[in-house]
Amino acid sequence: MEIQQTPLPATWKAVIGFLLSGYLFALLGAILPSWELRQPFGFDIVGAYFLSLSLGVIAATQVAPRVERRGTGFMLVFACLLACGALLFLSMVPPPAPAIWRMSGLLVVGLATGTLNSALFHTISRNYESDPAGTVNTGGIFYGFGCLAAALLVSATFYVPSILTFVAIVPGCFAGVYANTQIAMPAQEGQPTLGQALRDLRSTGAMLFALLLFFQFGNEYSIAGWLPLFLIHHLGTSPKTAILMLAFYWMALLVGRTVAVSALPRLPHAKLLGGSVLSAMFGCLILAFTNNLFGAGTAILLIGAGFASIYPLVAEKIGRRFPYYNPGLFNGIFSFALMGGMVAPATLGVAAQHWGVGAVVWLPALGTSMVFVLLLLIWLESKVTGR
Repeated sequence: MEIQQTPLPATWKAVIGFLLSGYLFALLGAILPSWELRQPFGFDIVGAYFLSLSLGVIAATQVAPRVERRGTGFMLVFACLLACGALLFLSMVPPPAPAIWRMSGLLVVGLATGTLNSALFHTISRNYESDPAGTVNTGGIFYGFGCLAAALLVSATFYVPSILTFVAIVPGCFAGVYANTQIAMPAQEGQPTLGQALRDLRSTGAMLFALLLFFQFGNEYSIAGWLPLFLIHHLGTSPKTAILMLAFYWMALLVGRTVAVSALPRLPHAKLLGGSVLSAMFGCLILAFTNNLFGAGTAILLIGAGFASIYPLVAEKIGRRFPYYNPGLFNGIFSFALMGGMVAPATLGVAAQHWGVGAVVWLPALGTSMVFVLLLLIWLESKVTGR
């Protein structure tokens, strides 16, 4: 029996779905100043919030395969509605309600985001087959747009009661879009068996990519998750201004990533990597010692520019290392990366509680060094294996 092909517009709607994924994951960093304004809390509680989000992503690895039995389209709608419901629940339990309620809501947001990502990776195969690096880069750019949109929306509605009620509209709209989109799984002729994909997932190359993205997402979200609180407590910035600076960070990262994609074919990769690492580390150094918004803005620009080129470099390597596409393999790599994006800021909660909020800029600096080392190891592995 002939397998129905996925219509091209439907697959691109799936790629655009990464916008919602970024939106959901960036919300916590943007919403924390609003919660703290209602009732001040310890930095260890912030770490617990991020940990709850990470546990939700882990839980999604068990839930998503069961939901997938109903079809990919159902899976997308389910994830969007689950996110919408979780955000509405969070809007009803702001401080001074017990923090455990917000942790529960964030766990469900993580569950929804992990399930959404699993569905998205199942629907982009045609795009990946025609342009592996381009598809991964496009998904990353849409993801960045979602992060920027989250910061801008929270900033625009900061003084509106129940901010999260407005924020919940976005995943509800995506649920409506996917409910009216016919998504059928495309034929995957010549694709590897599940056993081969699992072997590749355990391969040195796949583990190096997963570790690299784990640290890179950890770096990006350590800054994004803690930047508003850092500016409020370290510089005395107003909450709304702090969130606007967060939006500036996401914009610097997004613009830098878009420029890096176009510049990648014309620039030596070693020089680009070296410049990126130096820029990010210098930006972290400035942010640690600045005492004014101009210094903070300069640091954010340097950090965003430094982080920006890492993902395109990785996307190009992934496209060459894995010319075939297997959704389980890619979802495994990126789910692990997203966990890094939440585990790192969760760890910073403990550091900030013991050594003050100034400690939060040092972990991304160390993580940037790890990214540099892992990229060198990936290049070395490629030379040794000839892949």
